[in-house]
Amino acid sequence: MSGFGEKLRDSAVFNFSGAVVMVVDDSPFSRELTAEALRGFGAQIRYACSTAEEALDIIRDHAIDLLLVDCEMPGMDGCDMVRWIRHSGLEPNAYVPIIMTAGHVRRSKVGTVRDCGANFLITKPFSAASLLERLVWVARDNRPFLEAGDYKGPDRRRAKAKPLKEGERRADMIARAKREAELGLSEDEAELEAVAAELEAEVAAMGRH
Repeated sequence: MSGFGEKLRDSAVFNFSGAVVMVVDDSPFSRELTAEALRGFGAQIRYACSTAEEALDIIRDHAIDLLLVDCEMPGMDGCDMVRWIRHSGLEPNAYVPIIMTAGHVRRSKVGTVRDCGANFLITKPFSAASLLERLVWVARDNRPFLEAGDYKGPDRRRAKAKPLKEGERRADMIARAKREAELGLSEDEAELEAVAAELEAEVAAMGRH
């Protein structure tokens, strides 16, 4: 069994039951939906916070294995919170895997999430299966942490998307590339804007059903 603190083999079996998980979201409904999704594969929320300030009080004194943070909250927003954590010097929390959540993904938000030091962005509402996919991606992520100017976080540079195996369908490759680009992992701002626009269209389409 593997957790977030270990380097993972491709064949690793994931056991999230022992992970110290914190969810920060000002919406009680969103916190409960996230908790339900996590429970779907054995993970439990140790800390559920409605504000960034409340979360940081805990982070100063307790080690966290995984952090899910809503982008937009009153007071200190999620991106400012992540930026504070990355520059805090707290061990090991300055390097905790962070997944940001957002109900609406604007072009500017993709770049802001990329630049604050988060590992990944996932749009709400999300299923347990899609959240698990992101968690496995983050758990396998072995990018080094960088400090360059005001930025501190996982290396944002990624190779251009390529098929993982012979015979991969173009649709699969595009879907994978979009997932990798949700956090703005490409240096190409035009590509970021295109991905954000597609995500906006997807969220709007979901709202119409």
